[in-house]
Amino acid sequence: MSRKNYIFTSESVSEGHPDKVCDRISDAVLDAFLTEEPEARVAAETFATTNRVVIGGEVGLSDKSKLAEYMGRIEDIARACIKDIGYEQDKFHHATCEITNLLHEQSAHIAQGVDAKGNKDEGAGDQGIMFGFATDETPELMPAPVHYAHAILRRLAEVRKDGTEPTLRPDAKSQLSVRYEDGKPVGVSSIVLSTQHASEDQSSADIRAIVEPYIREVLPDGWIDEGTTWHVNPTGVFVIGGPDGDAGLTGRKIIVDTYGGAAPHGGGAFSGKDPTKVDRSAAYAARYLAKNVVASGMARKCTIQLSYAIGVSEPLSIYCDTFGTGDVDDAAVEIAIRKVMSLTPRGIREHLQLNKPIYARTAAYGHFGRAPEADGGFSWERTDLADALKAAV
Repeated sequence: MSRKNYIFTSESVSEGHPDKVCDRISDAVLDAFLTEEPEARVAAETFATTNRVVIGGEVGLSDKSKLAEYMGRIEDIARACIKDIGYEQDKFHHATCEITNLLHEQSAHIAQGVDAKGNKDEGAGDQGIMFGFATDETPELMPAPVHYAHAILRRLAEVRKDGTEPTLRPDAKSQLSVRYEDGKPVGVSSIVLSTQHASEDQSSADIRAIVEPYIREVLPDGWIDEGTTWHVNPTGVFVIGGPDGDAGLTGRKIIVDTYGGAAPHGGGAFSGKDPTKVDRSAAYAARYLAKNVVASGMARKCTIQLSYAIGVSEPLSIYCDTFGTGDVDDAAVEIAIRKVMSLTPRGIREHLQLNKPIYARTAAYGHFGRAPEADGGFSWERTDLADALKAAV
């Protein structure tokens, strides 16, 4: 029997966190190539440290003669990302940091496994396992701890960028310990918030006075009470931040990107990868399916696992777990999934319209629990498959 009363903790990091700076640049590079060619193959990795950004990885275009032309845009893309995030520090400034572009052409041996040829359907870009998850504990069908940890940092970024709070700086982390009673989130036992700020004269108390109203605004009414413990900038001064304070790397925040540890993760990172790479596209598909299972009313909580082999188009397995909350058998849901959606790499891309420049916006504040957008962004958050799934069971 599962526990009903417990505390669960999740964290988030802001767009100015060193790893998220790298995720943003990698996804912006991906978007640039997809804008030019929707079927472009991209695996872009970024490293950032004091006054330095290095971008590496592979790119494949149908017209190889255009590769050099597009490569010339990479530096400007990286600088634009850093500027939008807000870095103008002496040792990490969008205009002066050194940008090194080491992107190269995609390996022909990788391409041969993915490309469709003759009677061979397009295959998965790699082997691996991918998980999707949904729960009815928030309107967005996300776990509450990570959802609200994201919301806090997103709100602080808004007031930093619009000038309402001019002493806040881009690098920040949040962490929420959420109390569950009878299996439902009811309050916050502790709040941890560390944010970069402008002056060494600002104390932890000064920073709490700035951020507390926004945290209270974001969290549900009644979740903060006299028993809630606060830790705001607990180490004291936090002026040196971003890649100048700590090196960043693409793909190091996979738990922040997904479900905050409330559900399994297959291990693959998302940012910088085009949607032929099932690490990304199949994780989006799994979330889409899990969310639609919950949205249909068939279960209150759902995990979907998919698995793939490189070069093979169909998933090797589909697994569903509704944790005893389902009105139908989990095995029946697995069968229904195959009926309502093609889970080949191309089937996923076409169903969710993933060959679009929609990825830079995913690089911070989570890939899931976001509102679907008119241009196809966050298409995996739609619930338009709920009726079909229910009918197929």
